[in-house]
Amino acid sequence: MKIYVAPLEGITGYIFRKTFNEVYGGVDKYFAPFITPSEKCAVTPRDKKELSPENNKGIYLVPQILTCRSDGFISAMKELKDTGFNEVNLNLGCPSGTVCAKGKGAGFLPETTALTKFLDEIYSAGESEGVKISIKTRLGYFDPDEFYDLAEIFNSFPVSELIVHPRIRGDFYKGEPRKEYFAYALEHIKCPLVYNGNIYAEQDYKDLCDLFGTDLDPVMLGRGLITDLSLADRLKGKDTSDAAAKFRRFHDTIYHEYQKVMSPDINVLYKMKELWSYWAAFYEVNSRDLKSIQKAKKYAEYEDVVYRKVFGL
Repeated sequence: MKIYVAPLEGITGYIFRKTFNEVYGGVDKYFAPFITPSEKCAVTPRDKKELSPENNKGIYLVPQILTCRSDGFISAMKELKDTGFNEVNLNLGCPSGTVCAKGKGAGFLPETTALTKFLDEIYSAGESEGVKISIKTRLGYFDPDEFYDLAEIFNSFPVSELIVHPRIRGDFYKGEPRKEYFAYALEHIKCPLVYNGNIYAEQDYKDLCDLFGTDLDPVMLGRGLITDLSLADRLKGKDTSDAAAKFRRFHDTIYHEYQKVMSPDINVLYKMKELWSYWAAFYEVNSRDLKSIQKAKKYAEYEDVVYRKVFGL
């Protein structure tokens, strides 16, 4: 079974990937949080650091590109190829208001004529450059029925993989995914499919497989994996009796890795607080301790709560 990690901006950067790979492993592809090419710079120095081989050793990493301009996409793709990437991903799913207002991410989905022209140009360039292009998409912008037309468009191109998050833009990440549309994709999409959305536990995965009448492979995990760091191990049937020890090791490693590259204390703590917003419920952190974590402004304050009260050391 193949497991992919979704790109979560601000969370699944190279420090997260490196730490997760070291402590847990078991992930077949990591998709990097999107880069946005501009007219002046296709791939920024910050992007290059994020994607550099030395920061992603032992990891199969796929850069994700967010744009509605084919020239920008192609420039970024060529630059990424020169640094060793033979696969890139097109973001057609981001629901952010600022992104969609510029016709990018999910905001590109209703513009089917422009989208078709865009795909024709990038896939022609991808073929000549020897670069595979996968797509991560939502069902549509206004209405899930938009997916019927989008499916025909996607079938017209050599999409290496289509990752489907079965929600529309207005759903954001709320409510149940519209699973009936992924069932349609299984019947009608020609390229390899990847399911993404609301897999938080083994039972969620089993229920989806029962619903669709097939084993979903690969699957992409996002918030579910951040919430339960052992989820990939569980889905692959590995022994998770050491889950508590692994979580502690992951926490300590990523905490210290952030300290190496960020300052002052509060910047590191912002990162840790965001992670605890996912971890708190799963690891049964009580509301008082979580509030204390969120209020911490110095390492000593944070460590007093986490190590003494949460970990019980």
